[in-house]
Amino acid sequence: MIVHTSIGGSRVRVEISNAYGSAPLLVGAAHVALAVKGGAVVATSDRALTFGGKPSFSIPPGALAVSDPVNLTVPKLGDLAVSVYFPADTGPFTMHSTGLHTTYILSGDATGAAGFADVPTTRSWYFLSSVEVAAPADTGLIVAFGDSITDGATSTVDADASWPSRLAARLQTNPATANLAIVNQGISGNRVLREGTATNALARFDRDVLSQAGVKWVMILEGINDIGQGARAGATPENAVTADDLIQGMKQLIDRAHMRGIKVAGCTLTPYAGAAYYSDKGEEIRTAYNQWIRTGGAFDAVVDFDKATRDPANPKQIRADYNITDHLHPNDAGYKAMADAVDLSIFTRKK
Repeated sequence: MIVHTSIGGSRVRVEISNAYGSAPLLVGAAHVALAVKGGAVVATSDRALTFGGKPSFSIPPGALAVSDPVNLTVPKLGDLAVSVYFPADTGPFTMHSTGLHTTYILSGDATGAAGFADVPTTRSWYFLSSVEVAAPADTGLIVAFGDSITDGATSTVDADASWPSRLAARLQTNPATANLAIVNQGISGNRVLREGTATNALARFDRDVLSQAGVKWVMILEGINDIGQGARAGATPENAVTADDLIQGMKQLIDRAHMRGIKVAGCTLTPYAGAAYYSDKGEEIRTAYNQWIRTGGAFDAVVDFDKATRDPANPKQIRADYNITDHLHPNDAGYKAMADAVDLSIFTRKK
């Protein structure tokens, strides 16, 4: 599995998760190495990972395992290959389907292989929860928290073109923010108030934001799936949503972040006129919700993704040159425009 880094460092560790498993998950072996094109690795960089000093570990259902750190010079904005061998039936997968990097799958223990050719591939991550590098004390983490638009679902595979990846590159090229890492916690189809794809945002906030090492900021772009599913014709009463419902849910996330000393950037919802679940009622909710984000004073900063992506001639819809095809998700140019809309100085303000 290929993972793109934001900051660099000299030591690295990984987390393997059995969050959705129904039985213990046996990790037989795991390695990390510097990745090069086509699934190959830099042979001299290959490191075997251990868990409490042992090469294998059984992870209980719902739990995760943190590897022991290993010495490895990790480049900023580079690629790492994480290889994991499961010697027994894993049961239900804990996975991220929109990994947007090529994953190589082999039979047997190939964790120390120098490269893979003519093997099955996917674009998902399996059981891999995070990759962390040891960093100086002044390093901080930004969590990008959202749905498919944060996930980068329609960006080019193996191009690191999602808005969080584009933002990571901007952070690293700006001396004032080069000490800031970023992780992408977007899940395609995710909703704030209801179950959609994976766990709702309120329920997963502790795991995906509050428990992250060194987190200083969270950027939240959530709600369009609640609006689209809850306001369209034929929506069931239990899916119904109002702007006030979303605002109340967002206030919960803000309060929980502030309790941990984490600052919150509210991100306006991007246009969606023409999308399959668009409705005029939903547009009214989106407009009211965006107005609250901009003027409600609840956030420590505001990022106006709506303004960055909307068509000036028709603000209800995404710009034609940013529209992938479905009038909801941006293309690579749209994701870049979103990343460019972030004022980097918000992360360096003293108050």
